[in-house]
Amino acid sequence: MGWKRTAAFVLLFSLVGSTLLYADGTSQKIKVLFNSRELSDGAYVIDGKTYVPIREMGGLVTYNDDSKTVKLNKPNVHIFLFKGDTPFGNVNVGKLKFNVFCQIDSLTTDISSIKVAITAPDGSVKSIQSQEIGKDQKDNFWFRTSDFTYDFDAAGKYSVGFYMKAAGDDSYTLISQKVVTAIDN
Repeated sequence: MGWKRTAAFVLLFSLVGSTLLYADGTSQKIKVLFNSRELSDGAYVIDGKTYVPIREMGGLVTYNDDSKTVKLNKPNVHIFLFKGDTPFGNVNVGKLKFNVFCQIDSLTTDISSIKVAITAPDGSVKSIQSQEIGKDQKDNFWFRTSDFTYDFDAAGKYSVGFYMKAAGDDSYTLISQKVVTAIDN
């Protein structure tokens, strides 16, 4: 009876091992750079085709289980930074009072709120302003933050991001960003 059990285990592990080797041979995980930014989940090459997780494309993703349809909407968002009435791009290290103007169009997904935040070179994020959005602001609207004082305390690249929260979703999705370089005097 012992040799039958041993033979069954050997056969079982042989089948499992060969299946894993075959599956590994047909798919390969790869690194993907999208606009010079590495996608966190990467992608897979399966039978000569590359598959990338759709959430990595930086838009609002919704899934309809009834129709088995995934919808990706990446609206056009233009971000302008103003110190008073003067637009700017780069800054000197130190505190700066500014506001952010965003123009949004081609939005086809219902959203519940928007947010503007700034990310420092060390990865810390500071929210500038958020706002609930009504259905009447769908498709094409503008958003301007109040004046905000921020300390660009180190030289480097800061990112001002525009985020949207899809209706029925709990988290914000980065839709667009503008890079500001802080320069040491």
